[in-house]
Amino acid sequence: MLADFITSKSRIQLIGTFLLHPYEMFHVRELVRRTGDEINAVRRELSFLEKKGILNREPRANRVYYSLNKNYPFYFDLLKIGSKTIGLGAELIKNRVKLGKIKYAMFSGKFVRRMEKTPEDVDFLIVGTVVLPEVALLVRNEEGRLGSEINYTVMTEEEFDFRKKRNDPFIKTILAGSRIMLLGDEESMLA
Repeated sequence: MLADFITSKSRIQLIGTFLLHPYEMFHVRELVRRTGDEINAVRRELSFLEKKGILNREPRANRVYYSLNKNYPFYFDLLKIGSKTIGLGAELIKNRVKLGKIKYAMFSGKFVRRMEKTPEDVDFLIVGTVVLPEVALLVRNEEGRLGSEINYTVMTEEEFDFRKKRNDPFIKTILAGSRIMLLGDEESMLA
């Protein structure tokens, strides 16, 4: 979790807010509402994160807006960490025992970056012997939090291996795109 290596509770909440909405800009009062922190704590952490290059600061009229800096050298690493420690990724990792035997679990890069997608795009793939109602519950909760539908696919190891060996176009499309592995070894999944 983010708390494993970031000691400031305010910083954790701010970074979490930005990672959930990587393309949005927030003004200070909005961040205070979202984090529940005091305004001085939020301002202090925003100043720190701006100095480190993690956030961009943009004055507009009488407000100052902040957003994630896409040019920060560890921007994509932050997105990967966020996908595993916040929201659906965190819930999947936390509940993996009651979800069944998961060999691989991954998000698409488009999903993590909150990019435009087509109806055919798969946001989330799980391979293994899983308890479908448990997975569906986690996905529904995340859909409610995000306010958008998550397109996900669950398949057994046998089905995944069979379709991969047959060069199934559906599997090829998923594996050809960018991904964030939540569980399992990416190299063995691609082999």
